[in-house]
Amino acid sequence: MRIGFEAKRATHNFRGLGNYSRGLIEGILEYQPSEELFLYSPPIKDKKGQEWVNSLSGKVVLKYPQTFIETKFSTLWRSFLLAEEIKKDRLDIFHGLSHEIPYRLKGPMPFKKIVTMHDLIFLRYPEFFPLVDRMVYHQKFKYACKHSDIVIAICEQTKEDLIKFLGVDEKKIVVHYQSCSPIFYQSRGETELDAIREKYKLQNPYILHVGAFEERKNQLNLLLAYAQIADKIEEDLVFIGQGKKYKDKVKALVSELKLNHRVHFLNSARFDELPAIYQAARVFCFPSLFEGFGIPIVEALFSKTPVITSFGSCFPESAGPDSLFIDPLSPSSIANGLLRLIGDQNLQNQMSERGLEFVQRFHLCSTTGHLMDIYRQVLA
Repeated sequence: MRIGFEAKRATHNFRGLGNYSRGLIEGILEYQPSEELFLYSPPIKDKKGQEWVNSLSGKVVLKYPQTFIETKFSTLWRSFLLAEEIKKDRLDIFHGLSHEIPYRLKGPMPFKKIVTMHDLIFLRYPEFFPLVDRMVYHQKFKYACKHSDIVIAICEQTKEDLIKFLGVDEKKIVVHYQSCSPIFYQSRGETELDAIREKYKLQNPYILHVGAFEERKNQLNLLLAYAQIADKIEEDLVFIGQGKKYKDKVKALVSELKLNHRVHFLNSARFDELPAIYQAARVFCFPSLFEGFGIPIVEALFSKTPVITSFGSCFPESAGPDSLFIDPLSPSSIANGLLRLIGDQNLQNQMSERGLEFVQRFHLCSTTGHLMDIYRQVLA
């Protein structure tokens, strides 16, 4: 099977969409190595992106803009000129990994077109997005769904939103869950966990939150919840994530609440340190208002760290029946959930074991097998 991927996010983005793209490609290379993969990417300037591409040498066919004009205007190449390149490569499937496919791929093609839709947060929470961005997203997403043979939704919640907001034919939509990086699958030894605690000066047990600082992620309410119970528990609160204005707002509130000695921001934590940081945590708390899937939840479950997260959205799908669910708009609800879990060691142990059992459905081997089934079905 000759499979092409629009790979901009894989080579340029090192957050959610990029992690999804790289994980999907790496899964096929590991579990279905006989497939021929073509990656279409704008020029790569970032060191991380170049290192990842170098790791694929000899395993995939990499396609970049060729002419001066294509290289200079890589967005034009990716959106409009790439279609002609794709048509020449005799693909069986072209897969847009993040909400879009190139223009000029409408109508019947000698290959099948698939697009992955992660979420429609810009329609659910328009106040978090500039008007111009919302207009561009709406046009691109609608086009991709209309002109793809299959639309992959990364959870049932996204499938419902595609039908509700974009009017996508339910028969075109297939739900396909994503995995997290395999580095979270292995347990770390106590020596490594102690080294992480020492490096980041985490003398006390801690509650962990991982995610970019933005209003939708709801770190402020988590902080307010922690303030309600800080004098009742020994656990500190640890945040990992990039951010600007909203992060500054959270930090300012930490100072206002006089919790600087209890709340930690691990700005320099490396990705390869995250498994140990998760595994050393007492609780993972993720009171987000809405997510496409919530990969940090999956990372925590593979780490055997009990999860507290929000009612609704995709969270029951990603967190499973044995996580603890709270009202993200209520600091008191979050605080009560934390107190309940922290105060019950048997519940922690039960959630750890059952969470690990549940999350195996998101193992890269399983998700890759399901993806290949989708590919085979669309070609049948």
